[in-house]
Amino acid sequence: MNADNAHWSDPVAYLRRALAQDQFTLYCQPIAALSGVVVYPMAEVLVRLREEETALLPPGDFLPVLEHYGMMPELDRWVLREVLRRLSSGPEIPRFSINLSRQTIADTTFPDFFADEVQASRVPADCIVFELDEHDAAALPSSARRLCAAVGSLGAGVLIDGFGRDQGKLATLALPCVQFVKLHGSLTRNLATDEAAVAKVLALLRLASDLGVAAIAECVECEEVLARLRAIKVRYAQGFGICVPQSIDLVSELPAMRYGARRSEESTLIPVQGLLDLRTNTLQEARWAS
Repeated sequence: MNADNAHWSDPVAYLRRALAQDQFTLYCQPIAALSGVVVYPMAEVLVRLREEETALLPPGDFLPVLEHYGMMPELDRWVLREVLRRLSSGPEIPRFSINLSRQTIADTTFPDFFADEVQASRVPADCIVFELDEHDAAALPSSARRLCAAVGSLGAGVLIDGFGRDQGKLATLALPCVQFVKLHGSLTRNLATDEAAVAKVLALLRLASDLGVAAIAECVECEEVLARLRAIKVRYAQGFGICVPQSIDLVSELPAMRYGARRSEESTLIPVQGLLDLRTNTLQEARWAS
């Protein structure tokens, strides 16, 4: 647990109260399609915790506490309910990916909760993609298979995060209803300068393509990497060079925009060149949201 949170005299009660009183808040980071006109067909949901009136705690300050006390399924349920509530109002970004913790992967009741929430919200289940970390899915193969099959049968998609980080974990690609893999940032960051990284990504792309799975490159931060991704036909990209994390209330209300378009004063979606023009401190401030 984070020592900075030692003032939480009763962490469980504090965090349960935060969930009950909606003290958590949703941010997200759009994912861009790289073929043709670049639009944002999906966004990854991120979470912060409001403390006092203005402070926002990054995930690293509270997720370890939730994990320690076995409370991650409660947070994952809150996130899902809030995302469905926003989707019910018809945001322009039509699909959101939600990270599921290892504790939620092991929770046999979560698929039923998802089914009930989808029915209550009247939001199509395919508006949700559940994002499973490759290591978590590999550590709980039976639970991951059961979860993927259950949510997939309802229409939701499955995304494997951290793909290619560990050659021995590629069996997660064969889980039911996997629609996307997210290439690990250690591969993406080196694409512009390391031909070995390019060769590994091409091999992973062939493996995914053979199974009908699309690839998302994460940690895209510069034009050179983006150009290489297009050249090797990666379909989607995410990172600070595409769009910085921001409030879901802002992103979900914006129409899809062309990549490289001039940034208007009202727009908060920042294309690569706009991001490269930002001051260093702004970029660093944005990083802790992911």
